[in-house]
Amino acid sequence: MSIVSIPLSDELSSKLREAAQRAGVSPAELARAGLTDWLSRARDDFDAAARYVLEKNRELYRRLA
Repeated sequence: MSIVSIPLSDELSSKLREAAQRAGVSPAELARAGLTDWLSRARDDFDAAARYVLEKNRELYRRLA
């Protein structure tokens, strides 16, 4: 099993914790379930969306590196 660290804003982190608490699971379990669900769907536009997000946030990613 590998561990992935994803930087989240304080607001998003808070929303994740609240949603996980309502669901009765840990934030990591909720994030994993959401990611698993998202990755299991066929997405014809995934490449275009990924390029858009990466380009839009290029400077942010550069600063985080």
